[in-house]
Amino acid sequence: MAFVISDACLSCGACAGSCPVGAISEGDGQFVIDAATCISCGSCAGSCPAGAISEE
Repeated sequence: MAFVISDACLSCGACAGSCPVGAISEGDGQFVIDAATCISCGSCAGSCPAGAISEE
């Protein structure tokens, strides 16, 4: 299962830097995760200060 970023995203970019496969990019108003690239490691969820990332 891929991870997803909710509307609680602060657009800080902490998650993008923690993703080992580069699946996270800045979208319109918040960051987004490319489900096809995500390896479901959870690194992003652990690095999010807003707790905005969860498994889909």
